[in-house]
Amino acid sequence: MSDKKNARLILEDGTQFEGYSFGAETSVSGEVVFNTAMTGYPESLTDPSYSGQILVSTYPLIGNYGVPQFTEQDGLLRFFESDRIHIRALVVSDYSFEHSHWNASESLGQWLKDNGVPGIWGVDTRRITKIIRERGVMLGKLVIEGSPEPAEFVDPNKENLAALVSTKQVETYGNGKYRIVLVDCGCKYNIVRCLTKRNATVIRVPWDYDFTQIDYDGVMLSNGPGDPQQCGATIANIRKAIALGKPIFGICLGNQLLSIAAGATTFKLKYGHRSHNQPALMVGTDRAVITSQNHGFAVDTTTLDEGWEPYFVNLNDGTSEGIRHRTKPFFSVQFHPEASGGPVDTEFLFDDFIQNIEKCRK
Repeated sequence: MSDKKNARLILEDGTQFEGYSFGAETSVSGEVVFNTAMTGYPESLTDPSYSGQILVSTYPLIGNYGVPQFTEQDGLLRFFESDRIHIRALVVSDYSFEHSHWNASESLGQWLKDNGVPGIWGVDTRRITKIIRERGVMLGKLVIEGSPEPAEFVDPNKENLAALVSTKQVETYGNGKYRIVLVDCGCKYNIVRCLTKRNATVIRVPWDYDFTQIDYDGVMLSNGPGDPQQCGATIANIRKAIALGKPIFGICLGNQLLSIAAGATTFKLKYGHRSHNQPALMVGTDRAVITSQNHGFAVDTTTLDEGWEPYFVNLNDGTSEGIRHRTKPFFSVQFHPEASGGPVDTEFLFDDFIQNIEKCRK
């Protein structure tokens, strides 16, 4: 292409990667992370858990199937996980300028432009991934030719990212028999879909909303971005909900928040878990499941209060993949049972949650 515009990815250790721009022609700073998924970039890019991050895709060819139609179903965009792109920038090895899919509405590059998000292609994503695996997650800048370079490297985890991506008002979906409060810390739409198709009325509330004043049958704690310690108001409300005794189910950030409310501490992972094929073992059994994941923090289950126990464990590195209460209807998982771009081995957990609600209603 004769009109290629140069771009550079600069890591905080000084390493630079030169490539070409696609998407919005603006320079940004953020946390550089990698995702090993082969498909599902519409889901990944609209996942609020990626807020503040420069996403490196390890799969070599991105953009070949374009972007799906922006159609709504039951008040939600049908083929996306939120109403906008949340990553700061996208880094790929080879961008496909020609896309082909029966449901495509536009190219990936045009979608990035529409959302003001830059991209870079023509770089060695394998080398970037190896650097991150050795040194850990690091900050970076994506600099587009002709656009001012950000003055500093910015660590998004110092911000309350959950507050940034959470809904600003109470919203209701469905008209089912179970009233479920969804605490939105950056929830994916498929959590709503998985609940409404199980005969639930979903009441989606902001991250810091005191939902314990609502008449509900169960609490769903959503996924979301950033450091869970930033969500003090959410943790305080979860402790109130634990005292009320009604069923609680947490996912990803929701797992970390429930764990903190249960006395545990959390820590930053070296490079996070972001893939579609992470194996997790249900503790105390021989049952292993294949999971979809996207998180940068983990829970130290040895610090849980009495009455709580590990639920799942990661078979790759031994980190916690969930907790549960030994006698009460509270559980959470670090992976994504609602994943739509990856495996669905663990969607049964939504059924378990509904069963807990049924038992408590009797």
